[in-house]
Amino acid sequence: MKNLITALILLFFISVSAQTAAPKPVKPKLVIGLVVDQMRYDFLYRYSDKYTTGGFKRLLQEGYSCENTHISYSPSYTACGHTCIYTGSVPAVHGITGNNWFDLKENKVVYCTEDTTEKTVGSASAAGKMSPRRMLTTTITDELRLATNFKSKVIGIAIKDRGSILPAGHTANAAYFYDPSCGNWITSSYYMNDLPVWVKQFNDSRFPEKYLKDNWATLQPIEKYGESTEDDEPYEGTFETETKPVFIHKVGTVVSPSYKILAATPFGNSFTLKFAESAIQNEHFGSNTVPDFLTVSLSSTDYIGHRFGPNSVEIEDCYLRLDKDLAEFFSYLDEHIGTGNYVVFLTADHGAAHVPDFSKQHKIPAGVFPIDTVMKQLESKLKQQYGDGEWILSIENMQLSLNNKLLAEKKVDRTEFKKTISSFFMQFEGVSKVLDLENLGNALEEPSLKSAIANGYYPKRSGELYILFEPAWFEGMAKGTTHGTVYPYDTHIPLVWMGWKVKHGEDHNDIHMADIAPTVAAMLHIQEPNGNVGKVIGGLFGK
Repeated sequence: MKNLITALILLFFISVSAQTAAPKPVKPKLVIGLVVDQMRYDFLYRYSDKYTTGGFKRLLQEGYSCENTHISYSPSYTACGHTCIYTGSVPAVHGITGNNWFDLKENKVVYCTEDTTEKTVGSASAAGKMSPRRMLTTTITDELRLATNFKSKVIGIAIKDRGSILPAGHTANAAYFYDPSCGNWITSSYYMNDLPVWVKQFNDSRFPEKYLKDNWATLQPIEKYGESTEDDEPYEGTFETETKPVFIHKVGTVVSPSYKILAATPFGNSFTLKFAESAIQNEHFGSNTVPDFLTVSLSSTDYIGHRFGPNSVEIEDCYLRLDKDLAEFFSYLDEHIGTGNYVVFLTADHGAAHVPDFSKQHKIPAGVFPIDTVMKQLESKLKQQYGDGEWILSIENMQLSLNNKLLAEKKVDRTEFKKTISSFFMQFEGVSKVLDLENLGNALEEPSLKSAIANGYYPKRSGELYILFEPAWFEGMAKGTTHGTVYPYDTHIPLVWMGWKVKHGEDHNDIHMADIAPTVAAMLHIQEPNGNVGKVIGGLFGK
């Protein structure tokens, strides 16, 4: 009896101890970030009657969709988008103010990931002279590495170097990107001095030739592509060897000496996801004692969108094929990581505008701003008014960088000089306002527009004057489309979560791209990135 009482007392204290001890958080084995380059929000639904059950439909039927997710900065470009998603921050903090920018310190235009101190690993070209050093903050992938004392494995994969390097962060095990000069996956000496054996073997398989050998025909009979314009539209671009933008696209005839064309076909996405599967298998993702993180950016949607526009048969076929590829990728994850053991989020780095001539065809105001011609006229005016000299150092991201040294030397009043430029631009159709980034003041009454432009301003990497176009206007291109504005066709993006502990649902609250990283941090019970300005998406956790 005495022994029984002692045992019961012991069990009681063990029970109390177990209840008071902090439970160890259960975490997913693998986090996968999927960024579909240039994916407008509406593409989640536009072609849904032709989507399979396992791709976008599975995401929406099993996952949690944040239906009102927007970009809260300008410009809405690839480098800025990928950086915001993984840093939870904006260009004003993380410093990636565009794909390119005029850098005051270096006194020249620089590319977001260029790094001449590094070498290419995997080819003889200069394509790998890259690193994440220009990014000023940590990423959620960095924070995972820090939280696990660098035991978590992090790899970035994308055809575009910036779509791979920036999401993977400063501390990644690797970032792989595509070299079109040879058709190989390569990396930078920032990460390693030689490619792993499995990457070499993948490159030796010569997938580009396999994908391109049959050319690009529509996945379904072309008469079923009812959500698109006619196949032959004068405002669509063409491939270099074509005279018309119509199917079948004979991309297989342009394999040698460059494999660049692969990126501008749906097969570039297939190629990327196939490589991601190989990385999961060979790097043993999901078998770690701590979570691993794989970042994958699907770049071909952007190349196709730029060339043909968002209403083309080409972009519809691209998304039908991507849907099929995603279904296969999710099945691969189910089999190799286990259903419920991984969490995936799918989003985009930006959207895209309708092609202006398409809009005008349907009586919607739109246009192309002839930036090169206008800049020549501006240079002529400034020389006539102020004398010889290079008065404008650069125009990048629709921001003008002024030659302040020359202004000081010739004792030209900066305020008056800015007014001269502003008045000059305001005479042109398509220009809404010319904003002084050094003093936004009350130039914009709409708070969201004002904050978006302020969020994109980092003085050392931004211009002084910002040319704000009217909606549906952009610079430069007579055919195809682009992005970069503060308007919803560029800023409204998909965001869907699926997998580990994610319950089905829709969220129509105001959510920002910067909210993704802190939400992942909350899932993993780790610190958010050090420049984070986003907030946790509470609805995903039932709050």
